[in-house]
Amino acid sequence: MYTIRLTLIAASVLALSACHPAKDQASSKNDETVVKIGSANPLTGPFAHWGHDADNGVKLAAEEANAENIVLDGKKARFEIVSEDDQADPKVATQVAQRFVDASVAGVIGHLTSGAAIPASRIYSDAGIPMISGSVTSPKFTDQGYKNTFRIIADDQQQGQALARFAVDKLKARQVAVIDDRTTYGQGLADDFSRAIEAAGGKIVKREFTTNSATDFRAILTSIKGTQPDLIFYGGMDAQAGPMVKQMKQLGMATPFMGADGINTPEFAKLAGPDAEGSYASTAGAAKEKMPGYASFNEKFKKRFNAEIQAYAPYTYDATRVLIAAMKRAGSASPAKYLAELPKTDFQGVTGKLAFDAKGNVKDGTVTLYQLKGAKWTLLD
Repeated sequence: MYTIRLTLIAASVLALSACHPAKDQASSKNDETVVKIGSANPLTGPFAHWGHDADNGVKLAAEEANAENIVLDGKKARFEIVSEDDQADPKVATQVAQRFVDASVAGVIGHLTSGAAIPASRIYSDAGIPMISGSVTSPKFTDQGYKNTFRIIADDQQQGQALARFAVDKLKARQVAVIDDRTTYGQGLADDFSRAIEAAGGKIVKREFTTNSATDFRAILTSIKGTQPDLIFYGGMDAQAGPMVKQMKQLGMATPFMGADGINTPEFAKLAGPDAEGSYASTAGAAKEKMPGYASFNEKFKKRFNAEIQAYAPYTYDATRVLIAAMKRAGSASPAKYLAELPKTDFQGVTGKLAFDAKGNVKDGTVTLYQLKGAKWTLLD
């Protein structure tokens, strides 16, 4: 019995001694506050190249902020990016949103697509978590009246109007065929473009639809071919637009092809090859050549990720910096404290000067038009 007692005492002493390093480590951790920021994008599937591009923009912004020794809530802040794959799927997006809420993220950058962002935004609104998108263009996103929802890019109504004016005024297109992928983004964009074409004096001679997973478009293209349009417009993404243009050429269609920011990527040119030459597209923002901080950002991005910018990395980078800047002004990463600072944003970013209107839209949104020449998107207007 005596031996057992001594053994127990010795074990207790050893256990207490072992606790001291852990206590010291916990004390060290208590000197900083970990600020989790959610980054929601399609990281698998046909839009993964978009998603990783956007996610990398968020990560780069957080890494730079971590080097600035920012103090929030009385402690040094360390920003931690929690990346989730929403697969560009509305149902998966709501699951991702709930996981972010459960993980107590301080804010969310994303989602990439309108179809994913709109249903997810309700969950963030209910939880009071700020959400800034660098890519969502559907007007519905900020028409919901949520006070926590912001975007730093122009919307589809602006894109549709700019593209339609260019089609009618510059390309002299009067008979236009329209295809969309039936997503929130694609159909909404096609609707806005169609209305703008008719308002400008043009006519929609054919309206067809596909899906954002289709690969064979010959039936709808054959149907369109008979109407002899001056232009074919596609509301959707590059994963479908590339094969669509190739199949147009296989059917002997020389009709000019136009899309919006969904096709304005290096990937579209890669998928369609020489058949994509001469295609038109827009971006819902300033031309990279005119972005005040693009050259420096592009250099940093390539060095950090060994990759070309696809589309939205500069915008998600700016969105993350805007979020962190609001936290700095509030002195806190608590959404309840810093949310009120976001509408006051006056930020000079890579993409330009950023401020929000009453709905959370970026003020003075810009649309830029391009044409594909020599497998590269060339600035038009």
